[in-house]
Amino acid sequence: MTKFPYEDRFNINRSLPENGRDPQEVLEELQLIAKEEDAFWETGKCSGTMYCGDHEHYNFLNQAFGLFAHVNALQRDMCPSVTKFESEIISMTLDIFNAGEVEDAKPVGLVTSGGTGSIMHAMLSYRELYAKERGIKHPKVIKPETAHPAFDKACHLFGIEVVLAPVDPVTMQVDINFVENSIDENTVAIIGSACNYGYGTIDPIEELSDLAVRKGVGLHVDCCLGGFILPFLSKLGRDIPIFDFRLKGVTTISADTHKYGYAFKGTSVVMFRDKSLRNSQYFYLTDWSGGKYCSPGMDGSRSAGLIAATWASMVKTGMSGYLKYSKEIIEAAGEMIEHVRSHKELKILGNPTFLFSFTSDEFDIYHINDFMRLRGWRFNGQQYPNALHMAVTRPQTQKGVVETFKKDLDEAIEYAKEQTSEPASGAIYGGVQGGLTSEVDGFIKMLMGQMMDEFQEIPE
Repeated sequence: MTKFPYEDRFNINRSLPENGRDPQEVLEELQLIAKEEDAFWETGKCSGTMYCGDHEHYNFLNQAFGLFAHVNALQRDMCPSVTKFESEIISMTLDIFNAGEVEDAKPVGLVTSGGTGSIMHAMLSYRELYAKERGIKHPKVIKPETAHPAFDKACHLFGIEVVLAPVDPVTMQVDINFVENSIDENTVAIIGSACNYGYGTIDPIEELSDLAVRKGVGLHVDCCLGGFILPFLSKLGRDIPIFDFRLKGVTTISADTHKYGYAFKGTSVVMFRDKSLRNSQYFYLTDWSGGKYCSPGMDGSRSAGLIAATWASMVKTGMSGYLKYSKEIIEAAGEMIEHVRSHKELKILGNPTFLFSFTSDEFDIYHINDFMRLRGWRFNGQQYPNALHMAVTRPQTQKGVVETFKKDLDEAIEYAKEQTSEPASGAIYGGVQGGLTSEVDGFIKMLMGQMMDEFQEIPE
């Protein structure tokens, strides 16, 4: 059996302890583990994941969270402040996305458990509204291949057909003609990303908006990743195309407060151009013996601590803070991108923003990953084509990190050019040239099952 991390140093609980442990002892164990794990990303060598990286900010959020951690957000009669926090989070986010310019509808939103939650609520709302208004029994959405798998998950769970639209191999933007030709009487929504996770490129949202208006379908813009940085880059004068509610065809938008909004993990906002779309996915059960039940979202009980901490993060950071951090991030990303471009052996994919992806036609790009990993870097591997992805966050804006990236990448290229026969270890998680075979697919599923099950065994 594979050893569980820390198994040599700490007791592994496979059943409930007979007697509770000393609280200070428990905290000391947690503090030691947290300190060791934080040391990995504190170097600034981790792609994405830690969007803030400021321990003072985390401590502030911990205080805000702790004041409301024990409160159930369902109990608004006992804790009306949750309504204040949640409504202000939604209002501030709607303002960021220019919902105030909508004249023909009433923009609203929901605070969800994350980007996947926001996307799921949006897809559910399209299914329900179009079933009611147009009698569509077999709904379908058209999704760029580069859009997040959360759309596929949502459609799988809600019985919605997904049509995958190809992307231009140079721009990494969705093929508009394919989308238009794929819309039929069962289409409830089309999808665009601003920006997509893989390449940091923004789909032609304005063209998608025109198409949505002309065809009478919804348009969801996925800003889960870019929602709390792209609008501020636009205010800073960067060339960011319009992708928000200023476009008449945009009917829903998802934006994660727990990424570049610098809140704790577990919060996101889904916005609706009109409340009729949001209200369509409400759930009611009025004849239950336990009372009348109404749920505006899929979650039931949830800690008010996350909502309070998210509100605290947004009002503490403010417009000036988001502008400052966005400027620092885009400048760091620009330096890194230009250094990649300075090497003829490497190729940037598409026209990236604060996130970029690069590949090579001269050697297996995963050799770069193997070398950089030895230097402490953690990139994300991609496939079709095999590539490496770097999401630039605040930890990369620390002094010296960009220069270290340049130096390590220079040496990684020389290493990669020398590897003529050795396979790159990264290919197993980045994909296989020529396609993901059924054997590799089965192997990956086996590893996932093992990871989830191995350390949850019930002792004999």
